[in-house]
Amino acid sequence: MYRAIKIFLLTLCLALPAFSTVLKAEDAVHPLVDALGVGDFPEREAAIKALVASKDPHVGKILKELSDGLLFVNADGGPVLLQGGTDDAPTFSDPITGEAVADIDPDTMVKVKVNNSLRGVISASIGQLTLLSPDRAARLAAAEGMLKDADPSNIDLLNSALAEEKDAEVKKTMEAARAVVLLKTDASPEDKKAAIDTIAARGDREALTILTAALQTAPADLQPAIQKDMDSIKDTLALWDVAQNIWYGLSLSSVLMLAAIGLSITFGVMGVVNMAHGEMVMLGAYTTYVVQEAITRYAPGLADYSLAFAVPAAFLFTGAVGFLIERTVIRFLYKRPLETLLATWGISLILQQTIRSIFGPTNREVRNPSWMSGSFDLGGLDITWNRLWIIVFALVVFFALLLLLKRSAFGLQMRAVTQNRRMASSMGIRTAWVDAFTFALGSGVAGMAGVALSQIDNVSPNLGQAYIIDSFMVVVFGGVGNLWGTLVGAMSLGILNKFLEPYAGAVLGKILVLVLIILFIQKRPRGLFALKGRAVEA
Repeated sequence: MYRAIKIFLLTLCLALPAFSTVLKAEDAVHPLVDALGVGDFPEREAAIKALVASKDPHVGKILKELSDGLLFVNADGGPVLLQGGTDDAPTFSDPITGEAVADIDPDTMVKVKVNNSLRGVISASIGQLTLLSPDRAARLAAAEGMLKDADPSNIDLLNSALAEEKDAEVKKTMEAARAVVLLKTDASPEDKKAAIDTIAARGDREALTILTAALQTAPADLQPAIQKDMDSIKDTLALWDVAQNIWYGLSLSSVLMLAAIGLSITFGVMGVVNMAHGEMVMLGAYTTYVVQEAITRYAPGLADYSLAFAVPAAFLFTGAVGFLIERTVIRFLYKRPLETLLATWGISLILQQTIRSIFGPTNREVRNPSWMSGSFDLGGLDITWNRLWIIVFALVVFFALLLLLKRSAFGLQMRAVTQNRRMASSMGIRTAWVDAFTFALGSGVAGMAGVALSQIDNVSPNLGQAYIIDSFMVVVFGGVGNLWGTLVGAMSLGILNKFLEPYAGAVLGKILVLVLIILFIQKRPRGLFALKGRAVEA
């Protein structure tokens, strides 16, 4: 007990100096705040500048409250107080400590008034406090705000902030803001030329907008330089637009590959045109929704990791559904392609209606986890995290399937059945069970595609219908049953679609792609990567 008391007293002694410092700082700022309620507007402007010079952390909040008309003072003098509560029942508190002040008659309190000139001083002072803030994010936000406002009255503030700024990104933004402001002042032609070069060095669309506006009011001798910089930025942006289209194409390609890769497996091994494949994708998306809702309700701390549970759940559930469909319907329809197509189309309608009966016809929201939300800039590219992770996920699924087909006994049996079913059967391979588990595998992969699609598309009973035709085009173009063909086909069609859309529109673009595939198949009926084998070549 004696030792505990010693530790407590020692801690108290160490804390007293810091506490005393805080009290002294507040005591020093209180008179400066009270000076806001004394005198006319010039005296209040001097009080604002004195507050800013104190560098107290409360100053920014107090100036904002002054600008909003929340500071009051007694008509006969006294401390400046912050008004709260309602108009009928106002309350008053210390603007620094926030402590309530009792026994205040609201009828004796008057607002600390500000005029337009004083508001300008307040705005500049808040900007100065923010630009000189120790918080890097606050300084960057203030610099970006001044870049948009381009108020010539901020030129001195930007000059002083630039002299002290050490962070490269913040300084670059401040320099751009200063350059934009300079173009609105009576600066010398040399200074304006330097400002134009600073803006042009950014090379983005915002710089192009600024230079376009500056071109209209610039002196005649500066207009050629501005036009040259604008042309250079346009050329650069055109290249970035090409790169952006490629990125969008890769994003679409990853989705197409996920949706088509399971179809390629079942179509290649079994020769079944599965019109219900899109519904496997849809079931995977709804599995993601159910898993996310369950985790949110019973284990909210794991909400950010719901996809880690949804991926295996969707694979197992849709794989089981696929296995059941093959064992109960498709196994009786082999070598009857038209009846198989009609049967699977009927199954797709049944699955859609079942989902509507359980979840309703409206869209269901599947939230992005925090690590898949937002975007970032890479040069001139705008890259969203969800699309990037879907590309990574699609490649992981692709190489996992490739490893399964090339390095496992089940993969060897699948390849044997694909190349020569009768020979494989004569070697003791149970082809019926290979068919069943292959169909289950293809359905499971489609379910994982649904998990990915739930992060970028609406989860609805019609989700799979949007991808089934594109999936068949990828399979036919790449080569039936060939994973590398599926990868190349998805990448080619995805990028081609995104390059055609700006010129032909989404619908006409798809039609053009379909026409090109038909023409290609006339020359190469087995697709880009044709399977080799006696049964295939027969």
